[in-house]
Amino acid sequence: MKIGISMSATESMGDFGAIAKKIEELGFDSVWLPEHPVMPVNHNSKYGGTPDGSIPHQMYLGVNPLIALTRASAFTTRIGLGTAVNLVTEHNPLDLAKLIATLDFYSGGRFLYGIGTGWFREEAEIMGADFDHRWTQAEEYVSAMKEIWTKEVAEFHGKYVDFPPLICNPKPSQKPHPPVLLGGNASNVLKRVARWGDGWIPIGVNPEDIKRAKVTLSELCENEERNPDDIQITIHSLPSDKDIVDMFEDVEVDRVLIRVTSLTSEAIFDELETIASVVLV
Repeated sequence: MKIGISMSATESMGDFGAIAKKIEELGFDSVWLPEHPVMPVNHNSKYGGTPDGSIPHQMYLGVNPLIALTRASAFTTRIGLGTAVNLVTEHNPLDLAKLIATLDFYSGGRFLYGIGTGWFREEAEIMGADFDHRWTQAEEYVSAMKEIWTKEVAEFHGKYVDFPPLICNPKPSQKPHPPVLLGGNASNVLKRVARWGDGWIPIGVNPEDIKRAKVTLSELCENEERNPDDIQITIHSLPSDKDIVDMFEDVEVDRVLIRVTSLTSEAIFDELETIASVVLV
């Protein structure tokens, strides 16, 4: 089982490339960044990860993850560079396809494309997403991007994306394209993963949840004529606890991500050293 790092990248951390280099030197498999393009001042949405629904301060501070991961790629040679998650419906899919292909090309095929559609209605609507049908939109966006990544001349005609024959280079280094891993614990997420995803990134789950999900995934993959062994499972944002990590290894997930919460480079380096001493043994 692989062990990576999940964190936010913010201005207060300084050069994210140096942080990524430290993550690689310590022996972690990958680093994963989240995304919030904008933060509406006036909203009625509540964040599900805090008792009172307040939005964590880190969400206001994050830099663009694809730019940060590009910086990270220049300082590293081995670690995977992931989004957990990129809010796919809050972007132009043609522009996003080119950005991702470029990052994968320059990093030598190390990009891991974790996607989501978000919980923040006001943010999504500002960015042009159809919030009430966001996973339908996401599926179409990803289908269009796959056409761009895999075809010399791509063409797509859908409800949300419609373009005539066009050329868009470079192509990703990974063939046919970087893995698309669907985030979240929504009721239909496993159906989506089996139908059009390459993996799943759940958060807030326990090993028993994973056992049950694997049974469901196996059944769904059989219906889709897919091999369930081809579906990656990456557990998002675990604490630095060896016993918990071992329990997920026992249920044979592919990767776990240990969360880093520090917001300055000095504190992050210390936290990474501590995490490595606990879980990379």
